[in-house]
Amino acid sequence: MNPLPDTDGYKSVAFSQATITELMIPSYSNFGGKIHGGILLSLMDKVAYVCAAKHAGNYCVTASIDTVDFLQPVEVGELVSLMASVNYVGNTSLVVGIRVISENIKNHSVKHTNTSYFTMVAKDDFNKPAKVPGLVLENREQVRRFIEARRRKEIKQSYMKEVEQIQMPDNYENCIELLQGERCIVAG
Repeated sequence: MNPLPDTDGYKSVAFSQATITELMIPSYSNFGGKIHGGILLSLMDKVAYVCAAKHAGNYCVTASIDTVDFLQPVEVGELVSLMASVNYVGNTSLVVGIRVISENIKNHSVKHTNTSYFTMVAKDDFNKPAKVPGLVLENREQVRRFIEARRRKEIKQSYMKEVEQIQMPDNYENCIELLQGERCIVAG
C-alpha cells in the first residue's frame, strides 16, 4: 500500500477558490447598454488576486493575462459571478483560472461570458518574489487544468521568442511590398 505523500508546504485547490458576485449597474455600461469590458477585467483581476493571495499567503501582483475573449455581452441588471481557482503553481507564480457567468435574475437564464487565465506573482514584505506553496491535485479535472496551464506557459514562452525575432525589413521597398493586399494606403 502506497503511503500518502507529505503535503506540508502544499495547499489544495479548494483552499483558495474564490467567487465574487456583483450586480451590473447602469454606470458600468457603454452607450449600447452593455457592460464595459474594462469593468469585467477589473473584477477578474480582483478575484484573481483574492484566490492567489489566499493560496500564497502573501500579497500577489498580476504578471500577465492570457487571452480574454468576450463570448457573450453582459447586460445592465444581470448578476455576474466570477469563479477563480489556482490551476498551476511555479516557484513564485500561480496561474489562476477564472470563469465568468452572467445571470438574468428575471428569467433565470445563465450564460458563460468569459474564461481567462491570470498569472500572479507572490511578493514578500520586501517586495521580492516569494515562494508559493505547492498544489494538491485531488481529481482528474484539477490534473487536466494543471497540465493545460503548464502547456499554455510553454506555448507563451515559444511565442515570446518568435515575437523577439520580428524585424522590419531594412529596405523600404520591401516594406511596401509586404503591405500589398492589406487594407492600408502608404501616403508618404
